[in-house]
Amino acid sequence: MLPPKPPRSAVGRQMAKSREIATARNDSFVRETYRLGRPAARLKAREWFDRYPKAAYWTQVESWRVLDGDVIEFTMRRLPTAD
Repeated sequence: MLPPKPPRSAVGRQMAKSREIATARNDSFVRETYRLGRPAARLKAREWFDRYPKAAYWTQVESWRVLDGDVIEFTMRRLPTAD
């Protein structure tokens, strides 16, 4: 039997809290958050990985969640420059 899923409001609060912590950090990562339909979200993430290769920019999907209507909210993270 699967454990119950947490309520979306709790997940939203946790994501907001983690974003506040990430923003408060004094790191050099560039972050952008998007809310897109699933196909558009995949394209946007692929665009980031193509434009900023993971090996050079440490590009990654930092966080993501599924909203109502199959909308994906996600935060992309990368270094500002590749050395």
